[in-house]
This record gives sequence, structure tokens and C-alpha cells, in this order.
Amino acid sequence: MTGPEAGNWLARLPPWQQWVGLVLLSGLLGTGLEAASFPAALLIGPMLVAVAFGVFGASIRMPQPAFVVAQAVVACLVANSLSPEFLPAFMENWPVLVGSVVVTLVASSFLGWLISRWRILPGTTAVWGSAPGAASAMVLMAGAFGADQRLVAFMQYYRVILVTAAAAAIARLWVGESGVADIVWFPPLEVGPLAATAFVVAAGPWVGRLMRMPSPQFIGTMVLAFALKTGFGVSFHLPEWLLAASYAVVGWTIGLKFSRETISQIRRSLAQVTAAILALIVICGGIAFLLVELAGVDPLTAYLATSPGGMDSVAIIATAADGVDITFVMALQMLRFLIVLVLGPSMAKLVAGWVRT
Repeated sequence: MTGPEAGNWLARLPPWQQWVGLVLLSGLLGTGLEAASFPAALLIGPMLVAVAFGVFGASIRMPQPAFVVAQAVVACLVANSLSPEFLPAFMENWPVLVGSVVVTLVASSFLGWLISRWRILPGTTAVWGSAPGAASAMVLMAGAFGADQRLVAFMQYYRVILVTAAAAAIARLWVGESGVADIVWFPPLEVGPLAATAFVVAAGPWVGRLMRMPSPQFIGTMVLAFALKTGFGVSFHLPEWLLAASYAVVGWTIGLKFSRETISQIRRSLAQVTAAILALIVICGGIAFLLVELAGVDPLTAYLATSPGGMDSVAIIATAADGVDITFVMALQMLRFLIVLVLGPSMAKLVAGWVRT
């Protein structure tokens, strides 16, 4: 077996064997990273294994309902960690926070413009692919304006992979061994809080869609859970086995989007795209430094808050690292998500027009 068939050998296996292999290898790598005190190991391990499976031709894909439930569970975890005290501090420093988001958006647009201007990628693909956050929205908008959706999706999720890995590595170096605790996988079930969790996970995405929220399964669930927690004192039960399964589903959904064909299309520009993503990570690190100096935010919280990756991935890392102000991280991540969602398409269209001229 040679050529493309050799590179896509997983496609020859029945789907059930692919799933068994994915689960087993994800468990091994995730457990190994967990033993090495790596934050968000149960997200990073499955995500990296899924990338390898996608590249070697796996035909399996994560069902959308499973991804919706997993995002809702993560959102419930985040809401359970949030504190209402963040609002006064947020309002006090809002010019710095909004400014950091705008700088990130401008920097990503400039990097996309350079890649397109230098003809590293065709047309306006790089402009849409470089937009930070709101990956699914950028992919859809890119197709509507004539860019190659496959390459845009590759750039968006490739950035999520690199940013997530970098954030987890930095959190690991920062926290060291102190952030690790013995995990109780199957704690005693708390019937009331578990029922509340099931209700929020089921109703949250529906509430988000009803209120036309962006990313309804994540933001809708987080808002509903936070409202029930602060307004009615509702508590939630999130056992480790449920969180681990949700992290794995998020990682598999992202990783399985990669394929050998897509990577072959972008192979000649992979080094430049990687350099652009790393440059954006460095720029966001500089913005985090300014938050530390100007707003008094602790360095790891500032870095995770400005990290240009997926909001759910950053949330998992933030909740796994000791000493991180998850409330501040999610406030800034949500602010950037909303600004990118509102201004991102307009800026991408503007920069795309400059590329054509």
C-alpha cells in the first residue's frame, strides 16, 4: 500500500474500530499528561490524538448533539466558578479591556492581510482565517464572500490547537506541581444538584437559541446557570467523569476536523501560517503584560484572558489551573467574542477589499 492510501489507512477500518482506537489512545495520552501535571490534559490529549486520526484518514466525526452537550457541561462548570464581584472591577478597567480586544482584532487582520498580500494563500482566505474567535461564524462568512471555506476552517482550528497547547504549557510551567490534586472520578451522587445540572445542560442551548445569542450552546447555558446560581442559590453537581467525557468530546470535535487533504492544500504555506499564529500569540502575550501593569491582573490570568483560542478550550484550561481568576478570564473572552462577532466580518470585508486593490 503506497501513496495516498498509505496515508489514509484508518479509513479502511470499520467505524467502531476507529472509535475504540480513538478512545483508548486518548485515554492513554490524557492520563499521561495528567500524570505529568499538565493543565487541561483531558482536553489536550484527546485533541492531539484526534488530529492524528484525522490526518491519517479517519472517517468518523463527532455527532453534533454530543458536542452541544459537551459545550453546555463546560459552560455550566464555568458558571459555577464565576463570581458576581467581577462587574465593578470590569467597569473600572473597561477602557483597557476594550482596547486589548481591539488591538487583538487589528493585529490579526494585519497578519491576514500580509499573508494574502504576499499570495501565500489564495484570495482573501487568510483574512477570514486569521480573525480571532468565532470560528464557525468566520467560516460561514468566508464562504459567503468567496473565500475557500476549507482553508479558512483549517486556519481557524489550527490556531485553536496551537493556542490551546501554548496556553496549557504556560499554565503548566506557571503552576508547577502545586496545581495537581487527587481526582475522585466517581464521587457520591447529589441528586438535587445533578438534576439541576441536567436541566441547565438541556435547557441552556435552547435558551441561547431563543434569545439569539452567539454560540448559544455555550453562552446560553452559562448565562442560565449563572442566573440560577446567583438568583436562586441553585448548586450544580459536575462529577469528574462527566467533565472528562465533555473535555474529550470538545477535543475530538476540533481534532477530527483536520484531514490529510486539507493539510496537503496548505502544506506550502504551513510555515508562514504557523508563524502568523505564533506572532498573534506573542502579541496577545504583550497585551497580557499591559493588563498586568495597568490593571493589576495576575500574569497567568491576564495571559489566559487574552489568549486568542476557542472560548471553551480556554475555559477548561483556566478552571484546571490554580490561582486563575476564572471570572476575569471569561469576562474578557466573552467581550472579545462579542466584539469579533459584531466587528469581525466588517473588518474582514474591509481588509479583503484592500487585498484585491
